[in-house]
Amino acid sequence: MTAEQDRLVTENIGLVHACARRYMGRGIDYDDLFQSGCEGLVKAAAGFDSSRSVRFSTYAVPAILGEIRRLFRDGGSVRVSRSLRDLGLKIHRAEDEFRAAEGRDPTVSELAARLGVEPESIAEAIDASRPVISLTAEHDGEEYDGEIPSEQFDEALVDIVALREAISSLSDTDREIIRLRYFSGKTQVFVAKTLGMTQVQVSRRERRIIQCMREQLIK
Repeated sequence: MTAEQDRLVTENIGLVHACARRYMGRGIDYDDLFQSGCEGLVKAAAGFDSSRSVRFSTYAVPAILGEIRRLFRDGGSVRVSRSLRDLGLKIHRAEDEFRAAEGRDPTVSELAARLGVEPESIAEAIDASRPVISLTAEHDGEEYDGEIPSEQFDEALVDIVALREAISSLSDTDREIIRLRYFSGKTQVFVAKTLGMTQVQVSRRERRIIQCMREQLIK
């Protein structure tokens, strides 16, 4: 890895955390998500062409997400404790016995009472025993990858990263104008009083900021 590639990886490690957090709770440990994301970041750094008019973060996010999705497609590496595995086996036997006796599936509370454990432990064991669902599995004849389709998910995250970078490049005053106007929903009159400006000055400056950000985001 060259010095420039090493710099890109070091300065953009936060992108991996941002991407990995979006896939938490889907059956794979965060450490595994993060590790796969780092592999994507390294690949992005190696393949990035700085002469092109595209930010590295915009280029890197799809690569990071691609490696994370590959982890799901390959079945992941879920770590399940021995106690959870043993409880899972007991639950399966208890479910079969309950269905045979009652003619229906048992509830979590009924399984907990039958096995003498807390309902939370039952729920955890059931969740741990579920197979990992591929983010690109076929579902009713259509591609399914969780709550958000993968392409839309990628585009949304890339847009968020690009917007954050555009905002971070603003001066302190311009950033505060954007924060108050678009994140706090304040009026131009309020912003003017807060920053010691006139409403006309805020209006003109806001238009200039938006135009500059738009040009930056569509490069």
